[in-house]
Amino acid sequence: MLVLGIETTCDETAAAVVEDGSKILSNIIFSQIHLHQKFGGVFPELASRSHVDKILLAIDESLKKANITLSDIDVIAVANRPGLIGSVLIGLNAAKALSLSLKKPFIGINHIEAHLYAAMMESINNLIFPALGVVISGGHTKLLKILDIGKYEDIGTTIDDAIGESFDKVASILDLRYPGGPEVEKLAKLGDSTKYKFKAGKVDKNPFNFSFSGLKTKVLYTVKGQSSKKDFPTLIKEEEKKHIAAAFQKCAFDDLIKKCTLACSKFNLKAIYFGGGVTNNKTLREMFDKENLNIDLFWPQKDLSLDNAAMIAGLGYHKFKKENKSDRLDILAHPSCSF
Repeated sequence: MLVLGIETTCDETAAAVVEDGSKILSNIIFSQIHLHQKFGGVFPELASRSHVDKILLAIDESLKKANITLSDIDVIAVANRPGLIGSVLIGLNAAKALSLSLKKPFIGINHIEAHLYAAMMESINNLIFPALGVVISGGHTKLLKILDIGKYEDIGTTIDDAIGESFDKVASILDLRYPGGPEVEKLAKLGDSTKYKFKAGKVDKNPFNFSFSGLKTKVLYTVKGQSSKKDFPTLIKEEEKKHIAAAFQKCAFDDLIKKCTLACSKFNLKAIYFGGGVTNNKTLREMFDKENLNIDLFWPQKDLSLDNAAMIAGLGYHKFKKENKSDRLDILAHPSCSF
């Protein structure tokens, strides 16, 4: 079964062709980073307009690289939730138009679920359940119990900033470029994580929930003074920034690892599947390795960690096989979702 995947939930315009859920024939991604850097984050209206310009080109390139035509496609899978509503609509409407004109079934896919599936694609015939799903990206921080592909139970989420978003905001405070995650990691490698003491937010109602807003604010006050704002002048010496980056990163990751470890123990989970752009952080992977959790850790390939359409197409294969029917043409785009 050949599935055409389409992904436009944020600032990547992507299309991919995947065979039988795991064999990636093409995975085309047009990044918009250069458009949003001057804003220090994604500018939603600009993202939507760029998707309009690139969506057909991405689909054409994915078909060409896979050496097939549209008539060869069996199913169209598209991310219809969650994401920037204007961006999501571009991909969803493109998928609907293709479905209608080609008389091919199409499937709406949960973008967060697809991030977890990205870590499963390499070992699709040897999956381990029940497992912990850890989605860590610019827009999401979520812990899920995975019972099977398509069967999940919520464990925890962020009540404010996503972990990737907090990295971007701290990068901005430290005068680093967007996207901030790689820049903070690079600077943190030069610093001493013990020089500054930061604490992650504590959420009383659910020990598996996250709060990074207070941590980000503490960094802001450390750099620019108590009760300061982002546009206030920097008070610390330039050489101190590397130590602040290291301390912030360690604090955020310690909190994540602590909650993942607790979840695996409490729910007797046998593996961890990671998804999202923050999984590219080498320090995070090294910290997890040092924990010696005695369970298997599954990380996505680098080209499957950021937003991409291969994970959408791969998951679309399983959803279509299970339901064996197309979604209705009136399904909606959703800015948020729950499992």
